[in-house]
Amino acid sequence: MDKRIFEPLEIRDLKDMLDKTGKLYGDKKAYKIKKDEKYITYTHKEVRDMINYLGTALINMGLKDKRIAVIGNNRYEWEIAYLSVVCGTGIIVPLDKSLTEVELANLIEKSEVEAIFCPEKYVKTLEEFKHNGVGKLKHIISMDLELHKNGVLSQKELIEEGKKLINNGDTRFINAEIHPRKMSIMLFTSGTTSEPKIVALSHRNICANLMDISSVLDVNSDDVFLSVLPIHHVFECTVGFLFSLYRGAMTVFCDGLRYISKNLKEYKVSIMACVPSIYEKILKNMKANLQKEGKLKKVLEDEEKYKDLPIEERKKKFKEIQDLLGGNIKLLISGAAALERSVENEYRLLGFNLVQGYGLTETSPVVAVGSNRFHKVGSIGKSVPSVEAKIVDVNDEGIGELVVKGPSIMLEYYNNKEATETVFDNGWFYTGDLARIDDEGYIFICGRKKSVIVLKNGKNIFPEEIENLVNRIEGVNESFIFGKQITDDKDDIKINVKVVIDKERVKEVYKVETEEEIYNAIHGKIKEINKIMPQYKAIRGMIITEEPLIKTTTNKIKRQENLKAIYNK
Repeated sequence: MDKRIFEPLEIRDLKDMLDKTGKLYGDKKAYKIKKDEKYITYTHKEVRDMINYLGTALINMGLKDKRIAVIGNNRYEWEIAYLSVVCGTGIIVPLDKSLTEVELANLIEKSEVEAIFCPEKYVKTLEEFKHNGVGKLKHIISMDLELHKNGVLSQKELIEEGKKLINNGDTRFINAEIHPRKMSIMLFTSGTTSEPKIVALSHRNICANLMDISSVLDVNSDDVFLSVLPIHHVFECTVGFLFSLYRGAMTVFCDGLRYISKNLKEYKVSIMACVPSIYEKILKNMKANLQKEGKLKKVLEDEEKYKDLPIEERKKKFKEIQDLLGGNIKLLISGAAALERSVENEYRLLGFNLVQGYGLTETSPVVAVGSNRFHKVGSIGKSVPSVEAKIVDVNDEGIGELVVKGPSIMLEYYNNKEATETVFDNGWFYTGDLARIDDEGYIFICGRKKSVIVLKNGKNIFPEEIENLVNRIEGVNESFIFGKQITDDKDDIKINVKVVIDKERVKEVYKVETEEEIYNAIHGKIKEINKIMPQYKAIRGMIITEEPLIKTTTNKIKRQENLKAIYNK
């Protein structure tokens, strides 16, 4: 059965995408930027002109076919830089803005970049790298400078130089040939358990994913995207930045995590792709406000009353709550980690079209996503049209490793044949995630293969499943389930939990004060969870802390790092 709901615009590569969509949406607004309490907008034509100008200037600098990095916060200059490299200059290397100096130097050296785009805050460090001969770094290009200064180039000035070159007949960038199946993008994995690997992606990988997403999600040129997640990560890069340009939509940038709800209202945002923890916080805040206003009980009653209505009808019934997020929300996508079923269900009961997506850096990234037509609470939807998905090594519960095949799957781990061969088998990519697929093709992720706790009796425990239950406890921010070896016990391993609490909230909710009272209050809630689980899954030990868990920049728990932190104390 064809999984396409909409007919996508066919694109060969990202340059082809910019050309075709520029003709379709040239006069539409591509960006709305807040600066000094004023708003500046750029049309899709202006954006494409800036890309052509900057790309031409980069080639004129001798950077044709070179590797060029980009680092920094989410902003339109980052996106212009990315496309000016990948659409005719060379190979783009997006870097994590939260890297330490040592990590940044290591990745610059490994990727052999010769130039880097960055905000002003990175310039001093990068000048030291250049002076000390780190890798092949020759050029530092500031996103903030108006004019070049002390050897540091200005992105704005380069755009003006490129404009002059094009006006004088320079077509080297505009007419550059793109090779869709060659490596054009180098992405570093988070390296949570080992040295980071370099994922090699091509234009074909990204464009196949853009067409797939477009064929299942109802997004058009009237939509407004809020850019929230770190843009170097392929989830935000493809689903936010590139998909918005592909559909001729407008992108606005979040002022910071605490301002998400404000920005949703301010810009009348219709589309957002974010991580579960953000959706959980937004929901908690909405409920807290309703509680203060004495409206929560009525809302909960209405949820039950209207639960069988179509989602568009529920949206109208809960207009007052819709207005808390700007009143224009059309689609919310949750990805990068598992979303608690109760949270997903709550949003949908209130008329918010919240769907789950799933993907990896290695898959460009979307493997599956829910949609208006294909949706089940708790599922990541069905695989997108060009991706085949199946599970292998299935156990008695119907759970096995998810493997996928399709044009959006990476080329390889660059310069790492052994790692590449480990994840590919006869064209199938082994995701490392455990899942089940129901009779209708809906995929349900159960957890990471590496994080499964195997008891002596052969029983498998998925930490994420229990963490979701613990995270529902009022006053708990997050939790981490781990197995602790008990050498003198027949079951060999006991399940433990590290609970991160909001101490003031715990004191308020449970009317407690001392550390012992706080511990007992949370422990009592853990005992309640134990009653609804099989005995072998019961939590036997607990650590309470206010210190957040160690996570990646997309909020994934670094399991090995957290285990080390527990056992080193």
